[in-house]
Amino acid sequence: MGPSEQPPASEAAERAPAPGDAAPPAKPRRRRDSALVGYLSGLFTFLSLLALCAGGALYYGKSLFERPGPLAADTTVLIARNQGVADIAEALERAGVIEHPRLFEIGVRAYRVNDRLRFGEYAFPAHVSMHEAMNIIASGKSIEHPITIPEGLTSLQIVERLRDQPLLTGEIKEVPEEGSLLPETYNFARGTSREQVIARMQQHQKDVLAQIWKERKPVTGVKTPEDLVTLASLVEKETGVPEERPRVAAVFANRLKKGMRLQSDPTIVYGLVGGRGTLGRSLNRSDIASKTPYNTYVISGLPAGPIANPGRDALMAAAQPADTRDLYFVADGSGGHAFAPTLVEHNRNVAKWRKVERARGAPADRLAPDDAAAEAAPDASADEAADPDETGAAASSSTPLPKSKPNDSRKPRRQ
Repeated sequence: MGPSEQPPASEAAERAPAPGDAAPPAKPRRRRDSALVGYLSGLFTFLSLLALCAGGALYYGKSLFERPGPLAADTTVLIARNQGVADIAEALERAGVIEHPRLFEIGVRAYRVNDRLRFGEYAFPAHVSMHEAMNIIASGKSIEHPITIPEGLTSLQIVERLRDQPLLTGEIKEVPEEGSLLPETYNFARGTSREQVIARMQQHQKDVLAQIWKERKPVTGVKTPEDLVTLASLVEKETGVPEERPRVAAVFANRLKKGMRLQSDPTIVYGLVGGRGTLGRSLNRSDIASKTPYNTYVISGLPAGPIANPGRDALMAAAQPADTRDLYFVADGSGGHAFAPTLVEHNRNVAKWRKVERARGAPADRLAPDDAAAEAAPDASADEAADPDETGAAASSSTPLPKSKPNDSRKPRRQ
């Protein structure tokens, strides 16, 4: 075909598209698009499978976290201070509370309570779930143990009781001031420091004393809250019968008003042995005559300070003594006391008490102790002041009593 020759029309139509027609796609680009679609499809499938597996794992893990655990019987576990989630999970596993410590740790973090877990001793019921175990620890409601401090103990005796409590920790550096602790039952968590318990008792005493002081009746010689504690400590040591406390307080209040010495045996003992609390024997004449700032047979008014830690009821009795004219009291043989407004009546009560002592076969030194002479009221008649009891010995306001009765075992009596 020469240069001037044209190809046939049919051949030209095949070679050149008509104006406006789209050009056919290039074959290499079609292959690239197919590969991209295949890659994306595979990735989507993989991610779908991954999500499905993750969802299944999450569902399975949550079911394990929620279902009953392996614990066969109720138990307690001590969570120590400064333990992390992993340490707590291991402690629970050792105690048989959980089987999967790692899952417990993951669950705690998933619920975002890892910063709320508290140390302490916790009770876990049988078959507790990991979720429930987590909530128990996060609640901070650990097991509390009671310790009862009886009324009438000295501060040293209370410190010794706290030292003997094995669930408490730490040392007590200094014995608190006498009368600064309020005897009651206190609850504490295992691992609580002894100093913390002391601080609670001191603060409780301050709060109770402040309220009682506001409601007090005027009593001669009781000018400060500290004086009230001192008077209450005498009341506490003199009787273990609750209903007698206001009446014993009245005897002391009446004596203070008349300028009479209080003549309370427990003050003799405290002046001799201090915080140890007990003498270990009966009082004798030299004890009664001992010149200490606590011996109310020798000094006038209140002793130098409290002789024990009085309880709430004794504080209330000292703040609100009974409205009586009583000036004396002595044991009546039933665990309580016989009260009297005059020395004559008191001596009769003492004679009755001596008969009780004889019937019980008390030793002679208990029947006729070396008592100091009872102090009669300044306005008593000469006949009344001179009237002796049947043994020939005058009686004090608080003649030595027998050893503690079963119904008064909490009271450290004078020895």
